[in-house]
Amino acid sequence: MDPTLQAALAALIGAVVAGGAVLAWHISDRQQRTIPPYAQPVVPDGVGTVLSVLRSSAVVVDDSDEVLKASAPAYALGLVRGSKLVSADLADVVRKVRRDGQIRETELLMARPGVPSRYVTARVAPLGSRLVLALVEDRTREKRVEEVRRDFVANVSHELKTPVGAIRLLSDAMQDAADDPEAVRRFADRMFTESERLGKLVQQIIELSRLQADDPLDAPVAVHLDDVIATAVDTSRMDAENKNIQVMVGGTSDLQVFGNEQQVLAAVSNLVSNAVSYSENDSTVLVTTRVDEGSVDISVVDQGIGIPAEELDRIFERFYRVDPARHRSTGGTGLGLSIVKHVAATHGGEVRVWSAEGQGSTFTLTLPQHFGAERKTQEDSP
Repeated sequence: MDPTLQAALAALIGAVVAGGAVLAWHISDRQQRTIPPYAQPVVPDGVGTVLSVLRSSAVVVDDSDEVLKASAPAYALGLVRGSKLVSADLADVVRKVRRDGQIRETELLMARPGVPSRYVTARVAPLGSRLVLALVEDRTREKRVEEVRRDFVANVSHELKTPVGAIRLLSDAMQDAADDPEAVRRFADRMFTESERLGKLVQQIIELSRLQADDPLDAPVAVHLDDVIATAVDTSRMDAENKNIQVMVGGTSDLQVFGNEQQVLAAVSNLVSNAVSYSENDSTVLVTTRVDEGSVDISVVDQGIGIPAEELDRIFERFYRVDPARHRSTGGTGLGLSIVKHVAATHGGEVRVWSAEGQGSTFTLTLPQHFGAERKTQEDSP
């Protein structure tokens, strides 16, 4: 073979071998650097279908804390944002369950800026070897109802204790002053006032409980406002005469509202009673009615002490008094406006208030109007 050809052939073979070696090295290096594919956990068959029908907020989380599946209520509750759990406390419970496989139940407070806090209970359990299932129930309403009930019981106990304690002290004082007829009469008058206040408080507590028991209205009927207002005014007549207050009735007559007569009477009576109680002597209380687009407005205007602007949002709370220093003289229990608000809510209406310190207040109860048979006949006729 020609030496030149032999040398060229040898060089070609050497280049092929060298190229093959370099290619093999590159392939080996790439294989070493390439991360082996990670097998993503798969949600077991049927889990998605079950989550879609659950009322609870349900979330399935993998071993990298990524949310693989979440029910619609979970998004509505704000548990999930993107593919992550929003609550750090819930995420911590999920990690603990994944670590030891033990089912855990816990209560959490979910607080986010600009959003009211929510109380939730969570039950977290392992779902296979890599996945964790969290079932979350919103208990905010139950928590608030329990707080209201607890506060109500505490307030009732406190309010009952005050007149009962006063009556006991006055009875002791009467015994010590048995030889002083004038002192006995004075203490007896005080006992009568406190006993009246106690009786009124108990009556309003029973009335509020009865109103709540009647919620919602089972059998609403036509309520004649003329009769209701006349009864409410007559109930406060003696208190008004003692303070030389004139209670005047005006506005549109012969109106009817749709609801429960006893509840409407309780609401109007409380508004008139408050107006008389907080008005100055020799003043006037005005009760008016008018029709407003299918509703009836019942307004009670007084010339009383008025309500500070910062107190207006709280006056409908149970046992709340604008002027605690005056409640013994007015005989207020702090329940009257709560009853009015409850009646308005159960009747699909509302109660509004305008007030200015030193100028008096105007409370307006709005209820759905009831149209009589004559009005219905006119509407049905062609």
